[in-house]
Amino acid sequence: MDFLLIIFGIIILIFGGTGWFLLFKKRKIKQLTKSLDMVLFLVRLPKYEKKEEKEKQDIKSVIGIMEQIYSNFLYLKKPNFIEKFLYGSPKVALEIASQVGGSDISFYVAVPTILETRLEKNIQGLYPGAQVEKVPEDYTVFEPEGKVAGCYLKLKKAIYYPINTYKNLDKDPLASITNTLSKINPDEGAAVQIILRPCSIDLKSKGEKVLSKIREGKSASSAIAEAEKSGIMKFFESFFEAVSPKKEEEKKGLLDKEKDKPFEEPSFEAIKAKIQKPVFEVNIRLLGVAQEQSRAEEILDHLESGFSQFYNNFNEFKAIKTKANKLKQFIYNFSFRVFNKNQRSILNLEELTSIYHFPLSHIESPQIKWVKTKEVAPPTELPSTGLNLIGKAVFRSEEKEVYFATENDRRRHCYIIGQTGTGKSSLLREMIRQDIEQGKGVAVIDPHGDLIEDTLANIPKERAEDVILFEPFDLERPCGLNMLEWDTPEQKDFAVSEMIAIFSKLFPPEIIGPMFEHYMRNAMLALMADKDNPGTLVEIPRIFTDDDFMKERLEKVKDPLVKQFWLKEWAQTTGETRSDMLGYVVSKVGRFVENEMMRNIIGQSFSGFDLAKIMDEGKIFLANLSKGQTGEMNSSLLGLILVSKMQLAAMKRGKMSEEQRKDFYLYIDEFQNFTTDTIATILSEARKYRLDLILAHQFIPQLTEEIRNAVIGNVGTIAAFRIGATDAEFLEKQFEPEFSRYDLVNLDNFQFIVKMMIENKVSSPFKVKTIKPISGNPKIVEPVKKISKLKYGRPRALVEREIMERSKLY
Repeated sequence: MDFLLIIFGIIILIFGGTGWFLLFKKRKIKQLTKSLDMVLFLVRLPKYEKKEEKEKQDIKSVIGIMEQIYSNFLYLKKPNFIEKFLYGSPKVALEIASQVGGSDISFYVAVPTILETRLEKNIQGLYPGAQVEKVPEDYTVFEPEGKVAGCYLKLKKAIYYPINTYKNLDKDPLASITNTLSKINPDEGAAVQIILRPCSIDLKSKGEKVLSKIREGKSASSAIAEAEKSGIMKFFESFFEAVSPKKEEEKKGLLDKEKDKPFEEPSFEAIKAKIQKPVFEVNIRLLGVAQEQSRAEEILDHLESGFSQFYNNFNEFKAIKTKANKLKQFIYNFSFRVFNKNQRSILNLEELTSIYHFPLSHIESPQIKWVKTKEVAPPTELPSTGLNLIGKAVFRSEEKEVYFATENDRRRHCYIIGQTGTGKSSLLREMIRQDIEQGKGVAVIDPHGDLIEDTLANIPKERAEDVILFEPFDLERPCGLNMLEWDTPEQKDFAVSEMIAIFSKLFPPEIIGPMFEHYMRNAMLALMADKDNPGTLVEIPRIFTDDDFMKERLEKVKDPLVKQFWLKEWAQTTGETRSDMLGYVVSKVGRFVENEMMRNIIGQSFSGFDLAKIMDEGKIFLANLSKGQTGEMNSSLLGLILVSKMQLAAMKRGKMSEEQRKDFYLYIDEFQNFTTDTIATILSEARKYRLDLILAHQFIPQLTEEIRNAVIGNVGTIAAFRIGATDAEFLEKQFEPEFSRYDLVNLDNFQFIVKMMIENKVSSPFKVKTIKPISGNPKIVEPVKKISKLKYGRPRALVEREIMERSKLY
């Protein structure tokens, strides 16, 4: 019988032990699942603020904002007994990490999924400039070959005593921690992890009892010892007191001894301060990773020293190093953000805020991952559809497409500025592609050539016949471009004035003076006298050197002042004076006439295309003025002539009714090379002629003061990609108060800040991310080029023969 009982007991123990083993294993799995059911956020704050705003800040009050973030975690759902046993209490993890392979110091917050939306709103509500970015994949500070050193921090003394906090420190305590992290090498890693959960004990109630005992005259240590006694201890004390009561004299002596002790006011006030604010149970883990174990431990030691600043006369942190045999479990707990009850401390909101808060602009530690530019909500009036999709406004993880709403908005022109490689071309490519796809009339003047090639790849088959391609470097079929052709007397006067302005732009002001203008004006007016057979720039040298040619041209001249110049003033200029003036004027034109490529273009009496017709019929004009293939000076001359002729073509629309004028979009990249000071006239008047400008360039010093003022004062839409500090200082006024110069110089590639026309009103500035441009079909490029050159170019031999005959160069 006894034997059977023993066997039965063994069976019960085996099955009972197995049951407990399975139960605890299930519990571990459940808690791991709970740890994985968390959302990780990267939190970044702006580094730069306006000087006046920064000066107004009280650093301690700004740090104290973090207490409100912690307050939101006080209301985490408290689990019942079974949930707590299986899943553990809900928790939040706060981490500062510098990952192996990178030098950025990042601030993370991991919360239960149910808190995802609330956390974002709370942070962005308290820190308006903050970016709270959901991290799809968890980061890691470990690597397979790396060595790891770790420790956890606990309060050295009783939980009732506070540590030193930011309110008592001279500087931001976070700076010491981030400075340590900033000094590690790129192949090293380090992290600070703080896991908190609602406190399982009522510290305030227990603390009040401690204070009550101190008021009664007990020492702080005795009061705390009594408060910490468990119910069982109190039962046994009562039991032994009943069994063996102390004598009255002994009791009285102990009481008198307590009363004789002075009231411990510092301890009383310290404990009172600690329990006045809500508390959390906290795990604090520190981690160092390096190629060598000694270096990993050195990093860890430096991190530990950063927490020594929280020492005061009442409490401090002590670091408990993780032994080698327990390091695997430590890494597991860190990675899965497991709360370890045996490693807990109890801290209130002020203490937590001192240890971990988001970095503020006054911290000078390098490598902190700041918000490069502010996030600003896009204007509420932003249309959901429109003519051109120019990008997406990103605000607090939400994207909204950005469109030009109406044609009228685009008639107010668009100005784009940004350093090379920031994304200007991507924006231009997409706007051009969409205009062409929608059947609009488009002209593109490109000094590099890439924009033209990309545009050609996106020409729809049905619009291949609409393309007019101007490539000066195509020597076999040169396309004529004559600035001296005209239709009305007003156009003739404008062309002459523009040509003078063009030469003034191309050459230094000291070699372009009143005499040059005087001689050039009379030469061009004489050559332009015959409307049906206009002269060209190539013939300017000839009119000064060939009297017969000059007299032939004067037969068509009706202006008496022009005749007087040639028959009297020039005829009476002789000797050295004549020679000097001839060299002075002709040398400016000669550099273009003597260039075979340029001569075959500007030497043709009539342009190979009619820009007025191109505009009215909504064609596609593409000018590839690649400086590498055309030459910088040649590219500038041709571009300046094209822009001037565009203005002339637009002015011809004055005879048309407004309903007949089709919108025509002129894109000019590096526009400072192709515009004179008359750009102000184009910007102010072209709108009524439906010539809509899109001007792009890299930096403001490229513009003269007159052009700069004309552009800023007349354009309706201003888009700024990343720019330099000097430009940012100038443009800051256009984007205040939403954005500052610091935002403009720190924009990422393919992002720009824009202030745009929306329904004929200027919007508030906001940030936009460009959309990836469509690549198109490269196979269509060459066929489109051939069609255009056959229609608008002429055989080289024919062109050269005509120029020789007209200029008597043979």
